[in-house]
Amino acid sequence: MEVQKSDCILSIQNHIKTVFEGFLIYRTQGIGKVSLTLDNRTMRRLWLDTNDLLSSSTGPLDIVAIIKKLGFVQLDTIQNVSRAHHHILWSRHQKYREPMLDELLSAREHLFEHYTHDASVLPMDMYPMWERKFKRLKARLDGASYHKPEQIKDWKDVLIERITEEGPLSTKGFDSKRKGVKKIWSRPPHKQVLDYLWYSGILATSHREKFHKFYDLAERVIPEKFWDAGISEAEQVDWLCRAALARLAVGSMKEIKEFWEAKDVKEVESWIEANKEAVIPVKWETDSGEWVTSYAFKDIEDRIAKIPSASSRMKIINPFDPAVRNRIRLKSIFGFDYKLEIFVPAAKRQWGYYVYPILEGDRFVGRIEAKADRKAKCLNVLNFWPEEGIKWGAGRKEKLGAELTRFGRLANLTIVKWP
Repeated sequence: MEVQKSDCILSIQNHIKTVFEGFLIYRTQGIGKVSLTLDNRTMRRLWLDTNDLLSSSTGPLDIVAIIKKLGFVQLDTIQNVSRAHHHILWSRHQKYREPMLDELLSAREHLFEHYTHDASVLPMDMYPMWERKFKRLKARLDGASYHKPEQIKDWKDVLIERITEEGPLSTKGFDSKRKGVKKIWSRPPHKQVLDYLWYSGILATSHREKFHKFYDLAERVIPEKFWDAGISEAEQVDWLCRAALARLAVGSMKEIKEFWEAKDVKEVESWIEANKEAVIPVKWETDSGEWVTSYAFKDIEDRIAKIPSASSRMKIINPFDPAVRNRIRLKSIFGFDYKLEIFVPAAKRQWGYYVYPILEGDRFVGRIEAKADRKAKCLNVLNFWPEEGIKWGAGRKEKLGAELTRFGRLANLTIVKWP
């Protein structure tokens, strides 16, 4: 009788442990597997914590550690207030300033630049796992109609010879002209072949000057210990799947595949099948109340238990931030329907040219259009839209004003002006 009572008390205690800060985690035991069900608020907090956005930054700034946690930071040329890569890093730590990433990339020690879903900065210790990415991109370009074999043949040796002899060169170091009808994305032959060699891993980004990329031989950029690590194809697939799921926390096969774009869904499916002991199916609740089946590592409950309290501070998020980059996932988790309209004609835009999501705690509460006037050291607010159902009283307005002031400091702006 005493044993039964103890077991009952232990069962109740274990159940209570799964209820914390208002979030419920339901576990159902099946034959040979465990299925976990996460309510929507837990999923929101888990995703923000995974992306290092739930709590405010404390402690010393470690840019490499931030990039390792995220997996990559996307590079983008548009300098609306501050370029995307600077903004993304600043969102994780307020002490970050614009020159810091360029200095780290130029050091050729901790980071390298290549293509995930777009040009990105990645941790250098990932480089040995990127071999299949080089091969896949080369194969894709070899089959593309705009990459003419004779053009590559004509320019490849010329470009490599000049870079070998002269050191890192940008596209401005060469002179070739476009042929045929000029189109918006058409580029001169030397630029196309430089990119071909860069995507293929023969050339690497040496450094950037005012965002202009300088190309050098990959063996002169990448440290020797990473250059030829001899990692097998199977090991690369395994690492890429593990690293993607770790950074998704909870993800579908398609999301795991798309995280690096270095593997196929079939490869992800085979990887999950081969790792049944480590990967479990998980159901999570969307903002609209629907249920989605995905996957997570078995330690997912431990990760959830360690989620910190949400910061009360308001955060202005970049459109290319990894937390919002997948717009379908963003809408499913938060109910936040977001689109960047830089390629939409002005008359057809619903919001504006470059509009930032506004995050408060574990909810997106609005969006704001702001632009820097660097000469006047002024951050101009062009438009502001509260999210439907969110009341904007004096407290929220004050927090947004404080965040705009902090955001301005990233670009060395001292004034914030509202329309």
